[in-house]
Amino acid sequence: MTFTIGIISDTHGLLRPEALRALAHVDHIIHGGDIGDPEIITALRRIAPVTAIRGNVDTGEWATEFAETEFVRLAGRQFYVLHDLNTMQVDPVAEGIDVIVSGHSHVPKINTVDGLLYVNPGSAGRRRFKLPITLATLEITLDGLKPIIHDLEVG
Repeated sequence: MTFTIGIISDTHGLLRPEALRALAHVDHIIHGGDIGDPEIITALRRIAPVTAIRGNVDTGEWATEFAETEFVRLAGRQFYVLHDLNTMQVDPVAEGIDVIVSGHSHVPKINTVDGLLYVNPGSAGRRRFKLPITLATLEITLDGLKPIIHDLEVG
């Protein structure tokens, strides 16, 4: 049995058709902040349940419904979601966290440190500098965690 999570961040008010296609068959979506427009979360909820946090650009009245951080348990794994990894104020090991999801940097990155999986899906919104347009998926299987970064500009 595979449970697939779509991980998206830094949409900044732009939800690309390529992102919707990449997320079309996921079981849950995590948005790592800098949503930019509440309609993005509405659109993502048409695909799957959404866990979303607000980022530093999410300052409107609409953004108050989103916390700055979230804990969510999916397929038996504990996730911690925050926008800027540099602001983490929890001890992930003490909290029993398996996966830390962040955004903010617009740089896609998958890293494992001390048995913890860190996923930054990069930015799926407007391009910044020459950074790629990306999101991530994470498959949870009996064999473990399989994170993948998807470049939305190819195939």
